[in-house]
Amino acid sequence: MAEVYDFIPEAEGDEALYLAKLLTSLDDENKKRFSNVYRSRRKDPQTILVLCLLGFVGLAGVHRFILNQIGMGILYFFTAGLCFIGVIVDLVNYKDLTFQYNRKVAQEVRSLL
Repeated sequence: MAEVYDFIPEAEGDEALYLAKLLTSLDDENKKRFSNVYRSRRKDPQTILVLCLLGFVGLAGVHRFILNQIGMGILYFFTAGLCFIGVIVDLVNYKDLTFQYNRKVAQEVRSLL
């Protein structure tokens, strides 16, 4: 687990545990490669939170576009975040949304190595 914080210090909670599992079978050079690519592609939960808050001022769905959920982003944009209910739900679940995206990114990067 400490190894994860050496390579990816911004990872916390479930993300750090998941990355620890992925990094166990890699040597140090591949861990460095993985961390460089992963850090450039991962999304920060606080960024998603701020973008989600934009849904209350008329820019609903921006966070969904950033997380590559284009269909939901369009739906949120044209329905004002499903009448703000979807925006409120996403405010509560922003860490889980970000973790799901980051997990997919980690799997893609791991498969490239």
